[in-house]
Amino acid sequence: MAQDSYHIRVKGHLSQQWCDWFDGFTIIDAEHGETILSGSVADQAALHGLLNKIRDLGLPLLAVNLVEGEEVSHENKDLERRSDSQESV
Repeated sequence: MAQDSYHIRVKGHLSQQWCDWFDGFTIIDAEHGETILSGSVADQAALHGLLNKIRDLGLPLLAVNLVEGEEVSHENKDLERRSDSQESV
């Protein structure tokens, strides 16, 4: 069964220590005090569980985007580049 990949944008910054709590999603600090959680879920129930964790932390949810096929690899590379450039600051 294919897993769906998502980019979830929230207000606020999270440290990398939260990756395990967010089921292995990649945590990327974005501009304007936002964070992007990027990863795959097995089904809609798993997605809702992840969204519940965001709610439980009190993080404002800004966007949930399904990432289609080839977009996944291209967008993950772009996100990794952005993350690397932020770490060097």
